[in-house]
Amino acid sequence: MLRRDFLHLLPAAGLASQTSRPPNIVVIFADDLGYGDVGCQGSRIRTPAIDRLAAGGMRFTHGITANPVCSPSRAGLLTGRYPTRCGVPNVFFPRDEQGMNLDEQTLADLLKPRGYRSACIGKWHLGHHKPWLPTSRGFDSYYGIPYSNDMRPTWLMRDTEVIEENADQTTITRRYTEEAVRFIQSAGREPFFLYMPHTFPHIPLFASEKFRGKSRHGIYGDVVEELDWSVGEVLNALAKQGVDRNTLVLFSSDNGPWYQGSSGGLRGRKGMTWEGGVRVPFIARWPARIPRGRVCHSLVSTLDLVPTVCGITGTALPAKPIDGSDILPLLTGQRASIERDPILYFMGRALHAARWGNWKLHIARHNAEMYSAAPAAGRMSLLLSQPELYNLELDPDESADVAPENPEVVQRIRAHIDQVIPGFPEDIRQAWKTMLDTPTAPRPTGTFPAKAG
Repeated sequence: MLRRDFLHLLPAAGLASQTSRPPNIVVIFADDLGYGDVGCQGSRIRTPAIDRLAAGGMRFTHGITANPVCSPSRAGLLTGRYPTRCGVPNVFFPRDEQGMNLDEQTLADLLKPRGYRSACIGKWHLGHHKPWLPTSRGFDSYYGIPYSNDMRPTWLMRDTEVIEENADQTTITRRYTEEAVRFIQSAGREPFFLYMPHTFPHIPLFASEKFRGKSRHGIYGDVVEELDWSVGEVLNALAKQGVDRNTLVLFSSDNGPWYQGSSGGLRGRKGMTWEGGVRVPFIARWPARIPRGRVCHSLVSTLDLVPTVCGITGTALPAKPIDGSDILPLLTGQRASIERDPILYFMGRALHAARWGNWKLHIARHNAEMYSAAPAAGRMSLLLSQPELYNLELDPDESADVAPENPEVVQRIRAHIDQVIPGFPEDIRQAWKTMLDTPTAPRPTGTFPAKAG
């Protein structure tokens, strides 16, 4: 056996010695952090802890989120199901009296029978009244702002109680981090699930005195560098507790960048189904199983968290349809790619696009504001007069429509859509029917806006 082959077997051997305890799960989820906002993906903002996380595990170049806006993205991450199945087609606001459907099971719900302690620390955004808060959705504890930090009042909550009517956001990243470290320190021998959805870099932006004015990229850089510090503190806490080797850490973002931040040269931003709105940092580290320093170019989604963790821990999946895939063969390096059905891209209740491997089919877009950089929840969507197909391997900018040359690919993706849409809730089926029955959007003329960077 070659030495390099022997070394590749060591992570698996390490896991075999730890089979008495399932791995801990840590999910760090940034808010509006762009694909190009971390150092290991070309950013000039200093992110040494996130870069260290990638160097110690696997970085995915085609990681996408479940939806290009806040609440739906989080619903998809925690259930493994399209947000449009979960009653979360759009963003929740403080005026909303409900949240994600109560018959949905979160990853915390699923892991509880396996003996996991769980905590949610940060932005929840799936309903801020008691029946919809984390402590009613499988988590043992909650500490954070229950929705976006630009919504008023900006409550800071512990479990179900408001402890600050308007949270001091200059210290919120530090306080989230201190809370996460205490949770890790208190874990003992029980496996734990830490879900840490950060408030930033969603606007308005705030940084603590330690970081304010210290980056070379204004307040946005300050905020991202403090977020990176937080990642480092969580990793250090895992190491000090002696549990880092058997802890799966996933770092990602809920969608692409909004007004600031970098999409890494991809077209589009938050609120858009171009790749810049949906492709996000996606980094996983688990020293017992994931080889160090790997880069994977296979398509993965935040929808994959639930089926992957359930597969790793031997946890039963819900009876409802799961839209993500178990990506453990990618994480361990056993496979360079996996077969999977096309992934659907919704905005509100409207299906806009679908991705199958490197193929991306655009079917619909928002009408007069279809190219606006602002989030587009609630706008009318119109079917394109002709679907647009892009080969993202050759054309990451989504600038050269190759649908006429590849009718079989268009038909394959459309056939999948026609097959699965009848299984969605009535409001989604009706939205699809309405869009099909509505006059199509004319092809735009003139020059497209420059790709966002």
